Amino acid sequence: MLWIITAAAVSYLIGSLPTAYLFGRALKGIDIRKFGSGNVGATNALRVLGRGPGIMVLIIDMLKGFLPVIFLGDQLVSRAGFLPPESLRIIIGLGCILGHNWTVFLNFKGGKGVATTIGVLAALAVKVRGMQLVLAAMLLTWLAVFMLLRIVSMASVASAIAFPIYAYIFRQSPILKSLSVILALFILLRHKSNLKRFLRGEEKRL
Repeated sequence: MLWIITAAAVSYLIGSLPTAYLFGRALKGIDIRKFGSGNVGATNALRVLGRGPGIMVLIIDMLKGFLPVIFLGDQLVSRAGFLPPESLRIIIGLGCILGHNWTVFLNFKGGKGVATTIGVLAALAVKVRGMQLVLAAMLLTWLAVFMLLRIVSMASVASAIAFPIYAYIFRQSPILKSLSVILALFILLRHKSNLKRFLRGEEKRL
């Protein structure tokens, strides 16, 4: 149990790394929360800091979810074998996402969690049979909605809503189906303001 608690805490701290905020400070000496949408995520970094920094923020935020689930997960599976490997990796993945969304370094106000969630799901796709199909279907959903609307937030919301559906279609385990619902709710909650702006016709296109 001590290993599980330690791994969850470490994954939370890794997820808490406020990448866009740090890039804003380092590259332009600004607090990115005061510019653009005010979000500390890759889309706002792209708008405020430019394409290169925005892409780097996206990659790092994805790695914040991917690497802990792979490497911390391997360590945890070898030391806490009384729980299924899927469950242990999900605990680490949730820690990363919670850290990104509610980072301890910015008074528990963070990003929207999409990139880090993709990183977590990509790691699960490496380790869990059938998750490859779920992830591929989600990414295709994201791409289709984005190409139609050119709005990142709505593409993210659509893929989040589709996640539990794909988890069911591709016959994932009960714990992964539960995870799909939790993560979908996380993303919907974090995009509440975007949904309101979209309904008013005010959400910005990329």
